[in-house]
Amino acid sequence: MNKLIFLVAIVFCLLGSCSDAKQPAEADKTNTQTVLPNESGKSKNPITQKISPYLWVEKDAKAVADYYLSIFKDGKLKDFRKFNSNESGNEAGIETAVIEIAGMEFTILAAGPLFKFNESVSFVINTKDQAETDYYWDALTKNGGEEGSCGWCKDKYGLSWQVVPTEYFDLIHSDDPAVREKAMKNTLKQKKLILSELK
Repeated sequence: MNKLIFLVAIVFCLLGSCSDAKQPAEADKTNTQTVLPNESGKSKNPITQKISPYLWVEKDAKAVADYYLSIFKDGKLKDFRKFNSNESGNEAGIETAVIEIAGMEFTILAAGPLFKFNESVSFVINTKDQAETDYYWDALTKNGGEEGSCGWCKDKYGLSWQVVPTEYFDLIHSDDPAVREKAMKNTLKQKKLILSELK
């Protein structure tokens, strides 16, 4: 039953993703540990997307940012800020980081162990081929990550990902019912998606 739920979810989730958006106000420069300046040398709000995923982690926003930037090689750190307990209203203080990976901005909020990730929200990586699928799968599941079913996995922070080669869409949307059926049935048998076994 769990595999069936994963299969249904993957078909629908591959069509798009939704996320809670928050856009923090500009912080005073005295609160800033590291801010990447614009060309004029002045600090500015680093968020440029209308909707931006906001990821709550327990601690060390910079380490979390570095982790994702080590996986997504074309990514960049756009902003990092640290606020003490007086500034944030949180006893331990908070940290925020903004990263851009695969052309998408994520904000990371490190504010204590109050919330945990679960499979109700996941991010889909549309890969160009099996080699790229293998790369992201291996990178996300090592060092504390976890393999799931039907192309789903978790990284070491517990965030859920779906690593899906774009050719998978051709198989499950094929005009040939035999092709669709084989792809669907074999998806249920897999953890990482392996194209050669789905065709």
